[in-house]
Amino acid sequence: MSAINDVEVELSIVLGATRLPVREILAMSRGAMIPLDCTQDEPSLVVVNGHVVARGQILVEEDRMSLEITDVLKRKR
Repeated sequence: MSAINDVEVELSIVLGATRLPVREILAMSRGAMIPLDCTQDEPSLVVVNGHVVARGQILVEEDRMSLEITDVLKRKR
């Protein structure tokens, strides 16, 4: 197992998505709100090396955010 301990993977937590024209992005200033295509209660996605592997719920405690894994997805064959 020690051979894989140093292998790096790209891990992303996806809260939601949206599409915006570049002109809207360039017009944004600090504090701008970007609407996403999901609600607060929908699960976030855990993406590893471009593959969705799990879903989870975002937790906020004071100034820290974390993700509680609620569902590990089965691998498609």
